[in-house]
Amino acid sequence: MKTAANLFALVLLFAHSLTAKAQEVHAAPGQCLAYVGTYTGKAGKGIYLYQMDLQTGAFSPLGPVAETPNPAFFDLDSQGHYLFAANEINTYQGKAAGEISAFAIEPGTGKLTPLNQRSSMGPGPCHIVVDHDCKNALIANYAGGSIAVLPISSDGTLSEASTFIQFEGSSVNKARQGEPHAHCMTLDASGRFAFVCDLGTDKIMQYRLDGEHGKLIPNETPFLTLKPGVGPRHLTFAPNGHFAYLINEIGNSVTALAYDSEHGTLRELQTLSTLPDDFTNRNTCAEIVVHPSGKFVYGSNRGHNSIAVFAINPADGMLTFVERQSTGGKTPRYFTIAPGGKFLVAANQDSNNLTIFAIDPDTGRLTSAGQVTDIHAPVCVKFLAVAAK
Repeated sequence: MKTAANLFALVLLFAHSLTAKAQEVHAAPGQCLAYVGTYTGKAGKGIYLYQMDLQTGAFSPLGPVAETPNPAFFDLDSQGHYLFAANEINTYQGKAAGEISAFAIEPGTGKLTPLNQRSSMGPGPCHIVVDHDCKNALIANYAGGSIAVLPISSDGTLSEASTFIQFEGSSVNKARQGEPHAHCMTLDASGRFAFVCDLGTDKIMQYRLDGEHGKLIPNETPFLTLKPGVGPRHLTFAPNGHFAYLINEIGNSVTALAYDSEHGTLRELQTLSTLPDDFTNRNTCAEIVVHPSGKFVYGSNRGHNSIAVFAINPADGMLTFVERQSTGGKTPRYFTIAPGGKFLVAANQDSNNLTIFAIDPDTGRLTSAGQVTDIHAPVCVKFLAVAAK
């Protein structure tokens, strides 16, 4: 036990020395901090920190802040005190599982201090969301076709899983859907209901969240079944809470859904392709984001390497195609919209770059506003707004 304790102390010391390399920074008005997760390997170290100018879109590198394996996705609590990373690995402590890592965020600088790690309960964790009260982290395990809930203590450390659910089933695309593949955990605005996109079975699972006990309870309508073979990947809600939007990885499409917030159920309204009619090469969709104004939906194409833009009809939630904009790189696995809604940042995994786009507030169209080229295999970007000092 003494040896293990000494080893853990050395790990913390190393992590502290790594985060100390990040520049001391206190964001000025009109700026924020951005964490970028990478697939690690020969070049990638884990999570990097940048400062973003919210007026110009310029990114300034601040260095690595956490050396952690394959932080393919992470989430911050609503107060910006902690960061929780889904480490997309398939073996944890000798078992078929991934790793979930908790970090404390240093106020003002954004530096990360490691707190602890826990098993994701299934291999290949690819998505994580923290509930509104920072009491639970909800995990989707792609390779394991399962989901889990890890309670969060008041000091930000993770406890062992309070919920584990193994999915069953398959769908028509035997190469991709021979087994379940949980790909996304999403909470509605109330935090009462949770939704899981299962790419492998073409279903969106619907749960009630018992936040006090870290439990997921199947809803009265336990799932929504989609068209066979579409492969639902990520789900997000419109700001008004009446509609949700789904990106379908295999079907290369976006689906608009009506949301019954009282019962926590979804209903399909419309599905539109993200690709031009004449595109015949391989493509898979990845991320979907609704603009904070609620006026536009964005979805990414990996292969066509573009962002598809749609306008939302506020009356019925239906979509109208606006444009497709090249991401200026290869394989946009992830993108997000910066605080204030003026810029979209796309992470191009296979060309090792980020592209920043200015967003037209009236049309939703995108215009290139710069690039970051000094990052290996970026796959996640999350923003932290910090007060000036």
